[in-house]
Amino acid sequence: MLLPMSPTDSVFLAVESAQTPMHVGGLELFEPPADLSSPAELFERLSTGCAEDVAPLFRKRARRSLGTAGQWAWEEDRQFDLRHHVRHNSLPQPGRVLELLALCSRLHSTLLDRERPLWELHFIEGLADGRFALYLKVHHALLDGVSAQRLLQRVLTKDPAARDLPPPWANRPVAKPAAATPKPAADPPPTPEEVVANLLRTARDVATDVAGIPAALVRTLNRSLQAQSAPISFAAPRSMFNVPISGSRRFAAQSWPMERITRIRRRAGCTVNDVVLAACSGALRSYLLSFDALPDTSLIAMVPVALQVRDRNRESGNAVGAVMCTLGTQLADPAERLRTVRRSMKEGKQALAGLTPLQIVAMTGLGMSPLMLQSLPGYAELARPPFNLIISNVPGPRTPLYLNGARLDGIYPLSIPYHGQALNITCTSYADELSFGLTGCRRTVPHLQRMLGYLDDEVTALEQAVG
Repeated sequence: MLLPMSPTDSVFLAVESAQTPMHVGGLELFEPPADLSSPAELFERLSTGCAEDVAPLFRKRARRSLGTAGQWAWEEDRQFDLRHHVRHNSLPQPGRVLELLALCSRLHSTLLDRERPLWELHFIEGLADGRFALYLKVHHALLDGVSAQRLLQRVLTKDPAARDLPPPWANRPVAKPAAATPKPAADPPPTPEEVVANLLRTARDVATDVAGIPAALVRTLNRSLQAQSAPISFAAPRSMFNVPISGSRRFAAQSWPMERITRIRRRAGCTVNDVVLAACSGALRSYLLSFDALPDTSLIAMVPVALQVRDRNRESGNAVGAVMCTLGTQLADPAERLRTVRRSMKEGKQALAGLTPLQIVAMTGLGMSPLMLQSLPGYAELARPPFNLIISNVPGPRTPLYLNGARLDGIYPLSIPYHGQALNITCTSYADELSFGLTGCRRTVPHLQRMLGYLDDEVTALEQAVG
């Protein structure tokens, strides 16, 4: 049976090419338990099972035909082969983290097979220190990066003694409530009058939101023209990141103690995300200076943010929008860069806070819409970029986790570069560390690993700047 694919998800398939694979990834490092005879034992647990054991999400593949009027839809793969999706990899000697990142770079460069469900899970052994890794690769049409990370984490536990946990792809049994637990009384079904009233109220609220979009657009454009932070920016300079890219990827990753980031946050009176952005600003400045390619004006980063917004239909007014953050890369003083980032993010959040979720989606979509044109021949070279790169910060687990006794040592996200956006920086927290994952076009962003050193220098510089 064919299930329709949402327009948003189908866009990721429509814009995909050999130069712009549209999958996200996650790398997890594990310390094996003492009672594990061989890492291959864990691989067998991950790769053994029949199609009926696999959750429906992981059995569906993308398809379009005359029967779907040329539109993308989902269908179940009747010839599902688990061994195709769960793969075993061994690192070459000497088995350093450098070899691990090089392997992930190659795996992240290749397109997923559209004739099969759009995911792969790679079990990687051969690290000299005895650890092993899992690399999950999943198409953005199937899952976004946050969902993919949660998928890996749902099979982890806080209990180091727990064994026989299901793999990430498995059907999870639904726990039955205890017999002694009384079922809560069900709410009475709404009356026809209440149904009609709710529909009318929803229609009225949507109409009000839509009617407010032109005014929201005017305010947003005014802020942008006045060089204030908003979901739309006209201030991004041309940079070496804003050009057409190749399909080859380079991945660099490293962690820093969260205690250092938190100390900077407290002394500067800002947020963890502000510190992340300021550290990226300093690292980008040093990297671009090393190529004599630093623009005279500040780079602009598109930063996803969670906001409290007014919503007539929900008690929690949470929504996700995007702020175009001025990074202050033209400034030599790390303290001034941090103040610039803090001010820009505060302005951007204020610009969105007075909007409804529908209006936020509309403004954010307008700010990102030029990306759809980046694949047109010559567009990236001629047009001013809507922003210079994406920097996102995804909160992760706060306590140590285990996979069948193996301790999770680190989580490193891999994201999607695109034409005109050759570099993506994503970080995530885990336990007492903050991990950065840098994904770039191998040809356009050379020597990407140098930026890890620049990030380390900038964290130290920020510590000194806040005293």
